[in-house]
Amino acid sequence: MEMSSMPAGDDDRLPPGLALAWGLPVKTGRLGRKPSQSVEGIVEAAVGLADAEGFAALSMPNVARRVGLTANAVYRYVSSRDELLVLAAEAAWGPAPELETGTERWRAAATTWTRAMIERCDTHPWLPDLPTRGAPATPNLLRWTEVLLAALTGAGLSAAESLGCALLLDGYARRIASARRDVRDSSAAPVRSAAVARFLRPLLHEHGYPILASMMSRDEYDDDIGDDDVDFGLTRILDGIEVLIARRTGEPPPTTS
Repeated sequence: MEMSSMPAGDDDRLPPGLALAWGLPVKTGRLGRKPSQSVEGIVEAAVGLADAEGFAALSMPNVARRVGLTANAVYRYVSSRDELLVLAAEAAWGPAPELETGTERWRAAATTWTRAMIERCDTHPWLPDLPTRGAPATPNLLRWTEVLLAALTGAGLSAAESLGCALLLDGYARRIASARRDVRDSSAAPVRSAAVARFLRPLLHEHGYPILASMMSRDEYDDDIGDDDVDFGLTRILDGIEVLIARRTGEPPPTTS
C-alpha cells in the first residue's frame, strides 16, 4: 500500500498537527541521535497528563518530563503545543460510534452519538476545554461528523441542514459534559445539602421565589445533572429536528402524549 504524499512545501501551509494526524511524514527540521520516543508515545503521555491534571497542565515541558525528555528534546516529535493539542484531541476522541441509518433510525442514531460524546468527555474531562479552531479536519473527528451526517441525511435532511443539526448536538453534548465536570469537581457546598436548604428556604419564601422554594422543599432542586436531565434536553432538541425532517419529507411529525 502506497503512503499518501503532499506536494513539497504544502505541509508548511497546513494547520499544526494536521499532516501528522493523517499519518503523513513531516519534516521536523532537527537532526541528531536516534529518537528514544515516538510521536504516538508523546501523544499518549499528553492524554494521560491531561486526564490526571487537567487541560492547564498540558504543556510541552510537562509532557517532556512525563516521558523523561528535556524540554528541547520533545520538539523532535511535535513542533509546538498547538500541534500537540491537535494530536491529543484526535487520540482522546478516538473512533466514532457505529450508527444505524435510515428514515426510521435517525433519532436513535442521534441519541447514541450525543451520549457517546458526553461519555468521551466524562472519560477525558479536559476535552471541552480545548480551543475551537474551526471545523473538524482530523480523521477521528471527521468520522464523528460523517456518521451523524449519514444518519440525518438518510432521514431526509440536506447535507447543510444535517451539519447544522450536528453542530447543535455537539454543542449540547459538550456543555452538558462541561457542566457535569464542574459540579463534580466543585469544592462548594451542594445546594441540596441540609445546611444550604435550611438557609435558603425561608429566604426564598420571604423574597418572592415561591416556585423554587416549593421545588427545594420536595428535593427537586439540586446540583446534579443526571441522566433524566440529559434526556430532557436532548429530547427537546430531537423534537425540533423531527419537525424539520417532517417539513422536508412532507410527513407529519408523530404526536407525543
